[in-house]
Amino acid sequence: MDVKLGSQLLVYRPFLWLLFIVNAIGTVYGYYWYGGQLEATFNDGHPLWRLVFVPDSPTGSLFFTLSLIYLLFPPRNPGKAATWLRVIIEGLGVVTSIKYGIWAVSIILAGASQGEPLEPAHFMLMTSHIGMAIEALLYLPFMRFGRIAAAAAFGWLLLNDYCDYKYGIFPYLPGPLLDEVPAVKAFTIGLSIFSFLVVWLCLIVFRRRRPDKAH
Repeated sequence: MDVKLGSQLLVYRPFLWLLFIVNAIGTVYGYYWYGGQLEATFNDGHPLWRLVFVPDSPTGSLFFTLSLIYLLFPPRNPGKAATWLRVIIEGLGVVTSIKYGIWAVSIILAGASQGEPLEPAHFMLMTSHIGMAIEALLYLPFMRFGRIAAAAAFGWLLLNDYCDYKYGIFPYLPGPLLDEVPAVKAFTIGLSIFSFLVVWLCLIVFRRRRPDKAH
């Protein structure tokens, strides 16, 4: 497909609406998927603020879904606060989607390599999560966030990683990986760094935005 034609398709409103609906449904389903862990975390006596850090992928998907709203309804003459809110949401949407999209697929395959049976639900999860990472990269050039917002998103990832493994609220792992939590922790933090660097490099190489691109 011609690059220009592909770019036009990505911002074609019916396609954007379809993508928005798919991501919105996926986000709602993701929070439903984490319902049991959220309940268990609450029942274990964790303070309420920690619940925010339990559902990783759905939160990333939520930020990306909100980013699509800005593409569907570009604000006219937004104020400084509204502009910063937009670039922070977009930065979080892209960086977290790349990180958690790759993370989920990697963890499922790692569990399978150690004997965890792959079920249809696993293939659904891998397809949807790799889609998260791909769409984040595809739409990055159409968003307004820059390196400051990317750095803020990186800070969020590191905070989330800290809470996950400091307080034991990381996503449920395949059975064979339960005795390898330190290795999973190292991989998770490394993937946060990798995702940030990928976005940082893309911002340097591919961005062609106007003066407000540095937000």
